[in-house]
Amino acid sequence: MPVDSKAKGVSRRRFLKGGAVAAGAATATVAFPQVSRAETTTLKMQASWGAKSVFSDMARQYVKRVDEMSGGRLKIDFLPAGAVVKAFQVQDACHKRVLDGAHTVTAYWYGKNKAASLFGTGPVFGCNAAQILSWIHFGGGKELYRELVQDILKLNLVGFFCMPMPTQPLGWFTEQIKSADQLKGLKYRTVGLATDIMQGIGVKVTQLPGGEIVPALERGVIEAFEFNNPTADRQFGAQDVRKTYMMGSYHQAAEFFEIIFNKDMFNGLAKEQQAILEYAAEAANTANYGYAMDLYSKDLQTLIKKDGVKVHRTPQAVMDAQLKSWDKVLEKLNKDPFFKKVVDSQKAWSQRVAFYDLMNAADYKLAYNHYFPGEITF
Repeated sequence: MPVDSKAKGVSRRRFLKGGAVAAGAATATVAFPQVSRAETTTLKMQASWGAKSVFSDMARQYVKRVDEMSGGRLKIDFLPAGAVVKAFQVQDACHKRVLDGAHTVTAYWYGKNKAASLFGTGPVFGCNAAQILSWIHFGGGKELYRELVQDILKLNLVGFFCMPMPTQPLGWFTEQIKSADQLKGLKYRTVGLATDIMQGIGVKVTQLPGGEIVPALERGVIEAFEFNNPTADRQFGAQDVRKTYMMGSYHQAAEFFEIIFNKDMFNGLAKEQQAILEYAAEAANTANYGYAMDLYSKDLQTLIKKDGVKVHRTPQAVMDAQLKSWDKVLEKLNKDPFFKKVVDSQKAWSQRVAFYDLMNAADYKLAYNHYFPGEITF
């Protein structure tokens, strides 16, 4: 018995050792192609923003998170607008893999399909930007985006969204806008579906990237303009060419950054690297928004107190005119089945989500006026 037990013990140990080696070999054979190697993978990404833009700072927050989440094995070589292609050309460059990735917004390529703007500058049914970003993640938006990009437009791309941008101001003017009639015939810069909306209230619209706004103003191509927020507007010198800043609008009330990658390149990455590129966008979402709240609020005060800018709330008459313009634009564009499918999805989401929020939200303006009386005059 003792001899037999010893023999059996030795045989068992040999079996377990052999099985472990075999299992390890099998695991290495199956899993090795799907995990990142020890070497560093570097991706070339260009933004649609200048090197000193606050939006490039936000893009770098994403890049930093990718680097640190990957332990330095997945790096992004971040380039500003114009480094490889122009601001409006980054999508085509990613499709052709001139670039591996880009940091942009869908409004910059809505000329290919107007439904693109629904993923950044769509109609306002009562939801704010954070709630429409929630629609992208949980209400079917990302599936509709994939359908548009890959099935309809046949683009070799994958994309992720982050940063629910605060409502974009109506913009910069030579005088306070008190009625919609003042906007008729005005030469104005905006992008995306906002172009259709503003044209619908009589504005003459020119689409331009941010870096071309001031030169266009100096040449008389435009007379008034909007871009995005107090920080970005101040960075390119809006306060030096106009002194009236109208805040609040329905032309772009829910925009986000679109982070895109060449699909073949993305699919060739290890699964955990793909996950890092996707979920770093969610991490950057929090960082971008917090950074924006700090800077935008500071720069608005600087515009008022240092730069002599007169800040006014856009009157309800203008916003009413914008909503009526949205109605007409949607009636026309909803003739396209895919466009209507996206709009219907957003509308159903908004009816439920905005109802909850509006019914439940505290009256923040009331609280602000309680503690800071006289600050808000509208």
